[in-house]
Amino acid sequence: MSVALWIIATLAVAGVLIYKRASLVTFSLGLVAMFAVGGLFDIVGPVLWVLLAIVLVPLNITSIRQKLLTRPILAAYRKVMPEMSDTERDALEAGTVWWEGELFSGNPDWQKLLDVPKAKLSEEEQAFLDGPCEEVCKMLDDWQVTHELTDMPEHVWQYLKDNKFFAMIIKKEYGGLEFSAYAQSRVLQKLAGVSTVLASTVGVPNSLGPGELLQHYGTKEQQDHYLPRLARGEEIPCFGLTSPEAGSDAGAIPDSGVICKGEWNGEEIVGIKLNFNKRYITLAPVATVIGLAFKMYDPDGLLGDKKELGITCALIPRDTDGVEIGRRHFPLNVPFQNGPIRGKDVFVPLDYIIGGQKMAGKGWRMLVECLSVGRCITLPSNSAGGIKQMALATGAYSRIRRQFKLPIGKMEGVEEPMARIGGNAYLMDGVTTLSTAAIDLGEKPSVISAIVKYHMTEKLRSCMDDAMDIHGGKGICLGPNNYLGRGYQGVPVAITVEGANILTRSMMIYGQGAIRCHPFVLKEMEASAKDGAAALAEFDKAIFGHIGFAASNFVRSLFYGFGGYRLSDAPGNSSTKRYYQQMNRFSANLALLSDVAMGVLGGSLKRKERISARLGDMLSYLYLGSAVLKRFEDQGRLDEDKPLMHWAMQDTLYKLQEAQLAMLENFGGIGTALRAIMFPLGRIAKRPSDKNDHKVARLLMEPNGARERLGEGQFLSPEGHFGFLEQTLRDMIACEPLHSKICKAAGERFSFTQLDALAERGLELGVISEDEAELMRRTEKGRLRTINVDDFDPADLLAGKAAFDYALKNLSKGEAA
Repeated sequence: MSVALWIIATLAVAGVLIYKRASLVTFSLGLVAMFAVGGLFDIVGPVLWVLLAIVLVPLNITSIRQKLLTRPILAAYRKVMPEMSDTERDALEAGTVWWEGELFSGNPDWQKLLDVPKAKLSEEEQAFLDGPCEEVCKMLDDWQVTHELTDMPEHVWQYLKDNKFFAMIIKKEYGGLEFSAYAQSRVLQKLAGVSTVLASTVGVPNSLGPGELLQHYGTKEQQDHYLPRLARGEEIPCFGLTSPEAGSDAGAIPDSGVICKGEWNGEEIVGIKLNFNKRYITLAPVATVIGLAFKMYDPDGLLGDKKELGITCALIPRDTDGVEIGRRHFPLNVPFQNGPIRGKDVFVPLDYIIGGQKMAGKGWRMLVECLSVGRCITLPSNSAGGIKQMALATGAYSRIRRQFKLPIGKMEGVEEPMARIGGNAYLMDGVTTLSTAAIDLGEKPSVISAIVKYHMTEKLRSCMDDAMDIHGGKGICLGPNNYLGRGYQGVPVAITVEGANILTRSMMIYGQGAIRCHPFVLKEMEASAKDGAAALAEFDKAIFGHIGFAASNFVRSLFYGFGGYRLSDAPGNSSTKRYYQQMNRFSANLALLSDVAMGVLGGSLKRKERISARLGDMLSYLYLGSAVLKRFEDQGRLDEDKPLMHWAMQDTLYKLQEAQLAMLENFGGIGTALRAIMFPLGRIAKRPSDKNDHKVARLLMEPNGARERLGEGQFLSPEGHFGFLEQTLRDMIACEPLHSKICKAAGERFSFTQLDALAERGLELGVISEDEAELMRRTEKGRLRTINVDDFDPADLLAGKAAFDYALKNLSKGEAA
């Protein structure tokens, strides 16, 4: 054996062991074995054996390793580790790590994903969707809500209360529905397809709020008093967190609660004097009980030695003296009940604290844990429901609406945005299904909740733009028959609430993900905060595990970069296996980039928001791609769904690749070197092809199984806009052969308009029956209703004081009001 061959063989063995993440002992034995082989061929002599011993002995003898290596590393680590506030620590420690941890590992175990039980509705949950949920969708007139009343009618409010729409999360022992997270998501998707106001009104009490907090942290007395009343709709809850000075930085709320003595019901007690100024509080104008977050202080030591107790949550009845409530905000013509809450020197007993006095100062931990659940459900589900409804509506409209003598959906320029709508609808429903499945398994996925809140609302925004572009004038002219306008106006609301999207992307996703999902970083941080031999031992185990982890991801990234990802383990069939393998490659890249970024930037990574954002994008797209593949597998790998699956995966992987490349291009010389390792042969992912765009667009434009699955669970009753569109679509398709028959008989090519007149011509020619003629007449009415827009008398567009003044002016002239 030549020296060169031995060196290559030794490096190969070392590489395989590192790739496989072998233990330090196994790796050392592998090197010893290769040195022994070298000795047999007179390649390795005493000097090399001594050098090997100098390296391996200290590494493998724990006491020597800790003294020579771990101790100085720990000292250096403590110097560079950034300071962490209590709120940051609570946010990091709250919730659980689920599938996102696998994606961060550089070696996802895909079988774990595929073993997640398929989400299903119980008989009771399905009956609720088919019954009360369907009925309230029929009851609501969104134009009346948004233009005439700026609120839902009283009978709709009462129906929601009577049928426990506000009690989906409340346990049955308190009179609630106790629905699964998946069922809550399906309810909100259906409602969101009809009205943003309706979905928001139902979503908030079932998300972060008094009901959720009481069930997890409330005292027995609080639970017994409030939960049955909330379940029956006798109480309407809201939660006051956001303040004018602290929007997305909720931990910086200035609202205070000072422990002091005061009078309550004629007696002097120790209580809390509250001063607060909250805004953007959904349901506040109509709420009867207020969940309130504030910073609690005990300057006189009435409860103990601690002066600043921290963020605390309390329940305040609406009629408490000093509470100012009832005024409304007006969020972009989508008038769900939302407004400010203020209070000056509001005195309440200590037992108003959720969970009682023992929970004083523990409010932030309570909030971030509950928010990780609610944020996974409400806004992502509303977004998915909205875009599913838009996918069906845009597909139908594109087949009904004609320009240049053909349906506009058959124009290549329209196919592109239609494909984005269809592909993203497929992805978004898959993401909400997977995320709620995690919650139903008992997870509180704080990182996933940030991912899905950001990406689902952003995708809704871009797809709504596409839908508006395709609908043209139909979309921009508001009125009773416009099913897009209010949703389009309301999109920025979802972008803004529950943490502004800019900050969610640039700070939260990776800020939490890097520490929570990484297999060693949190362990290192926890060990470094301790003292003594136990701390050194914990840090030693974590840091050398981390070194092996980083080395493995370096080898994997290099191997995968030269095409080795095609040999990586992956499930799936011929349609999906390559996607799993590409995800393996990008997962290894993410893990390596994370370690490099943390190693090079240290604590300053927290301030490098664009780097953090791109790393967060990588983790996010890995999760979104996982949800698409999981959906495709759970639904039986149906051929009919392949265009949707391929579009969603190709778009996701392309964006994932571009996020990695963008980071490398903006990471100086290190980025250049890493690009040579990760992308030595250039890009591997491509955008969805024009051919696949065409397939997706055609799926949306005619009834088929894939289209039905895409819109599964949405409100499509004939009484609503969308059911009417669906019927008109089917009628148009049924009329196409009749149109051809009449044209052929007449020897003339008629336009596909004035179908009622064309029906009479067909009867004259004797080529269609009376039933077919009636179909054409009905279709013409549906076609005109679909393409026409609303118009108004100028007086009808006046609102509020202007309308009142206009009426008085007419009355003064003796005109009818």
